[in-house]
Amino acid sequence: MRHNIAGRRLGRSTKHRKALFRNLTTELFKHERIKTTEAKAKSIRPMAEKLISLARRDDVHARRLVAREIQDRAVVYKLFHEIGPRMQGRNGGYTRMYKLGPRRGDAAEMVLLELVDREED
Repeated sequence: MRHNIAGRRLGRSTKHRKALFRNLTTELFKHERIKTTEAKAKSIRPMAEKLISLARRDDVHARRLVAREIQDRAVVYKLFHEIGPRMQGRNGGYTRMYKLGPRRGDAAEMVLLELVDREED
């Protein structure tokens, strides 16, 4: 029984899972919208929300905490100069998920994970 064990393993080792979460959150902030499986989206959502909350603070310590998770300097810049100020009036709930239906190959539930105040193309 898995009592008091939170989180999804996603069939990966710890290092692989952390790398996956970092890559997905980086892509989410870069493109402001990603298409992924429902389990992955539900797993990275809290991480993305915490990083946006740090970007709203906009101090040196917050920048260092975000840079520890996101390795791309351009994405860190975008997070602090575009996304953070845009989310300043919100008290949370910075992301939204749209269900897209099952994937054709393996019937995994697919979702579109995007930032709420996303600039339209």
